Parts: sequence; structure tokens; C-alpha cells
Amino acid sequence: MATEEYVTVTKNACKLCTPLGASLFFKGICGSIPLLHGSQGCSTYIRRYLISHFKEPVDIACSNFGEQTAIFGGEVNLKVAFDNIIRQYNPEFIGVATTCLSETIGDDVPMFIRKYKEANRDNKLPQLVYVSTASYRGTHIDGFHDSVKATVDILTSEYSYCKRENSINIFPGMLSPADLRYLKEIFNDFDVPFVMLPDYSQILDGSPWKEYQKFPKGGTKVENIINMGTAKACIEFGKILAEQNSAGKLLNKRYDMPCYNIGIPMGIHETDIFFNSIETITGKSTPEKYIEERGRLIDSYIDSHKYVMGVRAAVYGEEDMVVAIVSFLNEIGIIPVLCASGGKSGYFKDKIREMISDFDEKGIVVIDDSDFSHIETFAKQLKPDILIGSSKGYAISRSLKIPLIRVGFPIHDRINGSRILHIGYRGAQQLFDTIVNTLLEKRQESSVVGYSYM
Repeated sequence: MATEEYVTVTKNACKLCTPLGASLFFKGICGSIPLLHGSQGCSTYIRRYLISHFKEPVDIACSNFGEQTAIFGGEVNLKVAFDNIIRQYNPEFIGVATTCLSETIGDDVPMFIRKYKEANRDNKLPQLVYVSTASYRGTHIDGFHDSVKATVDILTSEYSYCKRENSINIFPGMLSPADLRYLKEIFNDFDVPFVMLPDYSQILDGSPWKEYQKFPKGGTKVENIINMGTAKACIEFGKILAEQNSAGKLLNKRYDMPCYNIGIPMGIHETDIFFNSIETITGKSTPEKYIEERGRLIDSYIDSHKYVMGVRAAVYGEEDMVVAIVSFLNEIGIIPVLCASGGKSGYFKDKIREMISDFDEKGIVVIDDSDFSHIETFAKQLKPDILIGSSKGYAISRSLKIPLIRVGFPIHDRINGSRILHIGYRGAQQLFDTIVNTLLEKRQESSVVGYSYM
């Protein structure tokens, strides 16, 4: 009798679920509650995952699907969830993200929301924004960007702006709270008004409380999102995102607003582009302190190039983050022999190739839609000196006995996930120092005689 051999097609995917990205984005809006339309397990998993990285309380509501809901639909559950959230939290904003279950049974969430608004037309309701986030269609970064676009679309659609202000809309993407704080510092130093969406720099990296707070301090205000249509221009990070529909492109199309689609500003080259964009929009020069940061970074490159030149690295994570890291590694002389992501935008390899002029000569391997099993297999063949990515790569690091430089999301085995600075000259300086010191430590510990002076 013939037997069929079963194989595991995905083992520890190099991506996270789509509503997780949506939930993180909704946490970056002032007075917002994320609401997952699905089962409790989804919201529990996402809360646990975010808390482990950010070390902060994360409230995420759920419409609490059960067996009957899975058969007859979740309209009643969603209405009850709205009522409960409004009664208990009185939020300004509820972001509804669907789970795989509600997507699979075909719940018409926009219709549910429309009927709820009609039934409560005499009541003051919070802003209700819906985004479709079936995990089998994308990754956490897709859920994040789709939520940004849905929020901007819904909150600006009812307004026609006849006056253009001098402000800038900044869409940073999924960066750390430290990155978001640094961005705000830059725009404040330029003395230019701005709206950054999202802004979870305080909500997910704040000071201790004496009592529980329903809404931690911070976040992008709803009225500021509504006014995004009046800005002078948009800046949006992500070379992959630049090829896709986005909030910046929506504002460009709807209000003829210039949109600067640039890479995540990691390293000197991409950070120069970022500062040049601000200069072009505002007509102001870059403040001296950033020119000095740039100078110190270049000086450290000169001092330490002998330690990093020719080093081989394996980089993995969200596609745009990997592209940005590859750009940075290329300018300091490290060869990213393996570039991997769980995303499957179709642009990943081309964007990596654009970053490295001698891509083919260096034999760089790029794999998308990958899992950590594939990444380990390729890493064993390519023999990198270091790994760069989230803490999910620790098992590979341990197996291959090579150091892991932790960046991005999630960081579950260290305490500083919120405080890792990736962007700008300052972030490049921190990452460069970390890489060089890690390589020196590795060399030092493997030395037969040991040394304490370089």
C-alpha cells in the first residue's frame, strides 16, 4: 500500500501575524483601543508578544468568537464589543482588525460598522476604523502599513482642505520608540511643525505609574490625523513600501501633496537623503548638531574599518528593515552574504541589488517568504561571521556559534527592545559600535593567548 510522506512546509516563519502589526499601529494613536474581531486566543497572543518586547501594559480588546459565532457570523459580537469598549474606556478611536477566523467565514465588517453607526446616530461615537488583516494573506508589516492607510483614508475622507499649512506628515513605519523619539527631536530642532503617524514612543516606553491608566500618555492625536490633508508634504520610510499603495500616496493622489518615499534612514547614505528631504521641503539647513553627529560617525568608520572590512553577515527580518541594514552594512564594508525575510512583496531581491553595486560578484543570497529553518540551512552553507536580526534568530546563533546583533522586532531575550536606536547618524553610530565591539569580543575570546590592548 502506497504511503504519503508528510512534510512541514513552514517551520518557525520569519514573520509575525498580520493583526499584530495592526494592533501595534493602533496603539500609536492617542485615546485608541485596538479591537480584534475574532477569538480570544488571537488577542492574547498579540498582547503577550507586544508586552514581552516593550515591557509595558498593552490593552487589546476582542469580539470573543465562539463556536456559534464561527457558524452564524460575528455581527452581534462586534456590536457588544463596541458597547463594552465605549462604556469602559470612552476612547477617541477604535481600530478594528480582523483575524483569520472572521476573514474565513466572510464577515462583512464594514457593513457591521455602518449599521452600528446608524443605530447610534444620536450618540457621540469614537472614530471607528476597520482594516482587513487575514494572516494567511500577509505579514505583520502588511497589517501595520494597511492600518496606516486605512486610518488616513477614513479620517481625512470627509474633509476638503482649501488651506495648505507648513507642516510635514511623517510615516516612519514600524520603528522602535527610541527611533520615534529621535525623529521628533530632529523635526523639533528644524523648528518645523509635523504630524507623525503612529507615535507610540511614550505609550510603549513610558515612566512608571502609581495607578493603572486606561490610556498611557502620548500618541498621535485624532484631530492631527484629520488635519493631515493640510500638510505641505509627506515623508514615508521604506523602499518596499514605495512600490505599494500607502498612506503617503493616498494623500498625494487625494490632495496633490508631494510625497517623499525614501528608505529607512540607516547609515550615512540613507540618512543624508532623509535630511536633504527635510531641507528641500522646509528650505532650512540641517542643524549643526546633526552635522557633528555625521562627522563623528565618519571618524569612527575610519578608525574601525580594519575590523569590519570583509566580515560576512546574515541579515533577516521585515523586508524594509533588511534592505536598510544591507545599505548600512555595504557602506561600512561588511558583506551581507545572506538576506532573508518572511515577506513576499516581490521587490525584496531587486531592492537589495540596488543597494550593492557588485551584488553578483559577492555571491549574495536573497530569500523571501522564508522561515528560520531555511535561513539556518543557507547560513550553514554561507558561513557568516555574525547574524543581524531579531531575537528569533538566537537558535541559529547558538547552533552555528556565531554572535547575534539584535535589531528590529521582536526582542524577547533582552531588555532594551524599545530603546534600540536604528535610524539617523546617531542610530548608525550605536549599531556600528555594537557590531565592531561584538567582533572584537569574538576575536578576543577565541585568541589562544588573550589580550587586553588593541
